[in-house]
Amino acid sequence: MEFGGIKMKKKIIKIVLPVILGALGGYLYYYFIGCNGSCAITGSAVNSTAYGTIAGLILTDWKTVKSIIKKEN
Repeated sequence: MEFGGIKMKKKIIKIVLPVILGALGGYLYYYFIGCNGSCAITGSAVNSTAYGTIAGLILTDWKTVKSIIKKEN
């Protein structure tokens, strides 16, 4: 599999960027809005970041992921 092409780099960015932004959003939510330990999600930076990462993963363009997997095989 060749990752040198510009199109392939754009596809990789479409996959990774929502996950990174979700993690950043989860941490920022913890930092600015989160509570002091009594909340299950926002009481810990790790939990809040993990939930943000999962939200970003859900928003990932799955058609792009499938096309990369097909080209790999």
